[in-house]
Amino acid sequence: MRSSRVTQVLKLLMQVDRPAFIWGAPGVGKSAVVRALGSDLRRPVIDIRAPLLDPTDLRGIPAVVDGRAVWAPPSFLPSEGDPPGILFFDELNAAPPLVQASLYQLVLDRRVGEYELPPGWAIIAAGNRAEDRSVVYRMPSALANRFAHIDFEPHFDDWAEWAGPAGVAPTVVSFLGVRRELLAPKASETDGIAFATPRSWHMLSDAYKVIGTETGSLEVYQGCIGKGAAIEFLEHARRSLSTEAIERILCDPEVATLPGSPGDLWVLVKHVAQRVQEPKVRAALSALFARLPAEWAIRLARDVLRVDPMLAFEPSVTAFASRHADVLVGMSAPRRPTGSAGVSS
Repeated sequence: MRSSRVTQVLKLLMQVDRPAFIWGAPGVGKSAVVRALGSDLRRPVIDIRAPLLDPTDLRGIPAVVDGRAVWAPPSFLPSEGDPPGILFFDELNAAPPLVQASLYQLVLDRRVGEYELPPGWAIIAAGNRAEDRSVVYRMPSALANRFAHIDFEPHFDDWAEWAGPAGVAPTVVSFLGVRRELLAPKASETDGIAFATPRSWHMLSDAYKVIGTETGSLEVYQGCIGKGAAIEFLEHARRSLSTEAIERILCDPEVATLPGSPGDLWVLVKHVAQRVQEPKVRAALSALFARLPAEWAIRLARDVLRVDPMLAFEPSVTAFASRHADVLVGMSAPRRPTGSAGVSS
């Protein structure tokens, strides 16, 4: 199940107050999806790393009150009166069986001893699979039966939507646009300690923005994603549309020669979207919408609206969107600012 669908399913499970377990390979973005869900719903996310717990941690410690032993719950659990949120147990099945067993009552009954999970709090857990060559323990059937289970599979289109606003280097996005199978190869298709995942591509992107294709960069990149993928990426980066070529296009968008290869078009579109707040880039949008092939113009419109939804009121974007409303209908529409101060009513 791709990440966009995982988010939809998690929202439905939260509506019916059912705990969810997300299964997926290391580095595919399971934790990121949960954090994004919390941000989207404006709910806090308490991230608890299950392998760091002891079996008794959830119960807390006893204290004597009026001659009786009363259990004081741990501070990381939400308290009565806290606003609704998400209690997220990451890497749950990497925790020893006794720790997993300590969650039975909390996951099913929303309580541990005298402690009760406040209303409005959802329980979500995540973990790797045994076939991912991860250190995991078999989940007890009694605990597994308390969750609704979701299989997470990374998908390039979902990742690319996230990558632009997240600042991933356009050259990285363009490479994976033509070599999608390298976004997250199966464990059986990789060798060595370093291997490609959405997380390790983000690591490579951060490095690429600093060191580019200079001498020694191959060793850095293969340390992130493995040797084979690093060699392919570096060759792509050396042939890719240069920053100087992109600047020429932005300075004279009506006349400058546009790239023709898919890889270079990826670079141009992602570069423009990431810099769309700059007046020069915003001024070039109308010409780019008119000159780019329709598929890439639509992709550019989607990307700039994800970076800044208020661009829907920019004349060039509005005109383009009206001509292609059938394919842009899924984009969120902000409210039009009103009044001299531009404050929404």
